Amino acid sequence: MKSWVAGSVLALSAGLGLATTALAQNEFDGVTIEAKLIGGQQYEALYARIADWEAATGAKVKIISQKNHFELDKEYKADIAAGTTNWCVGSNHSSFAPQYPNLFTDLAPLLPPETVAGFVPANISAATIEGKLVMLPRAQFDVSALYYQKSLYADPAKAEAFKAKFGYDLAPPETWDQFRDQAIFFAAPPNFYGTQYAGKDEAINGRFYELVVANGGKMFNDDWTPAFNSDAGKQALQWFVDLYKAGAVPPGTTNYLWDDLGNGFASGTVALNLDWPGWSGFFNDPANSKVAGNVGVAPAPKGSAGVRTGWSGFHGFSVTENCANKEAAASLVDFLTNEESQKLESAAGSLPTRTAVWDAITAAAKDDPYKSEVLAAFQETAKTAFPVPPTPYWIEAGNLIFPELQAAILGDKTVDQALEDASGAVEDLMRENGVI
Repeated sequence: MKSWVAGSVLALSAGLGLATTALAQNEFDGVTIEAKLIGGQQYEALYARIADWEAATGAKVKIISQKNHFELDKEYKADIAAGTTNWCVGSNHSSFAPQYPNLFTDLAPLLPPETVAGFVPANISAATIEGKLVMLPRAQFDVSALYYQKSLYADPAKAEAFKAKFGYDLAPPETWDQFRDQAIFFAAPPNFYGTQYAGKDEAINGRFYELVVANGGKMFNDDWTPAFNSDAGKQALQWFVDLYKAGAVPPGTTNYLWDDLGNGFASGTVALNLDWPGWSGFFNDPANSKVAGNVGVAPAPKGSAGVRTGWSGFHGFSVTENCANKEAAASLVDFLTNEESQKLESAAGSLPTRTAVWDAITAAAKDDPYKSEVLAAFQETAKTAFPVPPTPYWIEAGNLIFPELQAAILGDKTVDQALEDASGAVEDLMRENGVI
């Protein structure tokens, strides 16, 4: 499970220097490509480049849906059920892609070999499902690191009070237990919170998953029976419960998704925030963020097993099997993931999936202390990163798990009962689908 991320890390300094594929002038004159794309602050700057592709090829792009991946996932499944999959380009993600074995076409025959060769090989391997290259990765390789407000750790009075209460020096947390201690210590609701977490959909299921792993457990056994109803799982869920009960997180956190977290930390009302690399530029931009100039970045914490948290994946673009002009759609996907596109996205802090672009961002960070800190934190975290369990039922299982996690957080169920109920529901899902 770790090999594709490890491959990404090993390739950080091995630039290929491949040139961007040239576009044939007016090659797709009169073609309209309908697209369903992920929306959100850190994803949309790239779409301004679509006008350049249109000008070069003569084609037009019509964005017919722009939502987060959780909503797009529901829409894709509805389209499959209704047989309305003749739109052409869709945002995709390594966590969601295994669910759609027949929705998206194989991009390999539609692209020049040098296009595919320009990506980190491990990412291309993970984007290949059942022998098909179902998406091209964009510059949104995701693994979480820790953002924190530096001024909180520079306050002598806080340092003294913290040590008196917890018995160790106040410093950016290295473990999840320290993270919980500090989040509770810093919290002063309703105006300031120690931390926050995305509390629904795959967002909380994924975070729970990585805490389970960090505590020495796993989500599934080798035979795909659920394994998270364990001591490691109970520790993980108790962490969420403790923070909520202590008032260390906003009361609406069980309804939060990624944009809520990013905007929350940028508002200056949150001390500690585990989040994706794409937010790093936003957090340190005075035009958008009240914590600009006060942002520290550290590797993700470790669990009770001494394992660093590292749930990871990447975004990409796919072309539907029923697209009327696959060549034009593949050209657009190629353009949105080429070196120039990845440099644009990476400039805001997100991590690229093209090997040569790693060279560019590493060089650019040398003279920028903040960018160097960001890159070092995410490189360290990426060394032990791991993708979601390789099953097409990951999202469906998560849809059964996360309401039970919420029930425990809100106090409607005990931790033991919530995990027992979630485990039973997931086992029934796997049995009904012939997996076990």
